[in-house]
Amino acid sequence: MRAKFLEQLEQLNDSLVKMGVLVEQAIDNAVKALIERDTALARQIIESDDEIDSMDTEIESFCVKLILRQQPVASDLRLITSAMKMITDLERIGDHASDISEITLLLADMPYRKNLEHISQMADATTKMIKDSIDAFVNNDLELAHAVIDHDDIVDDLFVTVKKDLLALISEDANNGDQAIDLIMIAKYFERIGDHATNVAESVIYSITGVYKNEPGRQVKGS
Repeated sequence: MRAKFLEQLEQLNDSLVKMGVLVEQAIDNAVKALIERDTALARQIIESDDEIDSMDTEIESFCVKLILRQQPVASDLRLITSAMKMITDLERIGDHASDISEITLLLADMPYRKNLEHISQMADATTKMIKDSIDAFVNNDLELAHAVIDHDDIVDDLFVTVKKDLLALISEDANNGDQAIDLIMIAKYFERIGDHATNVAESVIYSITGVYKNEPGRQVKGS
């Protein structure tokens, strides 16, 4: 019985890794579509969000079945409930990649009035956070989970930089306003992605220690 349960937990790990890879690819493609004005890729990202949503539903159902059939206790139960929290955040990250792509379609016919270097850096930073948080879960790596949370400061600092630069662009010429606001919104989506990756890392910490990083009065980041 225990051997079967361990096999199912390994299956859960594999599913989480697969979902994490899909989300990472969605972010990579979202920033690529934005920078290269690739409307076909942007539409593909929007359409592929259904696959991430489907994985969310499938993994959640699998976790519920594990709880009902195996009736796990202590650390095993924490691991499964943490996985259920993680997929919710991963699903929201996929939604934000789709949101970014929708704005990309709106901006496709106009020249960019600002270099997108910092937004690209935000994408790289958040992708790393997602990958590392999943790796931390699979490998029970508490140190890596804490490193993910610390890395969110980089994303937050980049967001402040992007917002400051784009608000200055509006001050220079009010005609830049619409595009600047759209780009600020894209940066905000990446900032939220960082928050969700932080939530994933906090779920990893809970699965290992039984304590949420921000207890007491834990604040769940993102929306």
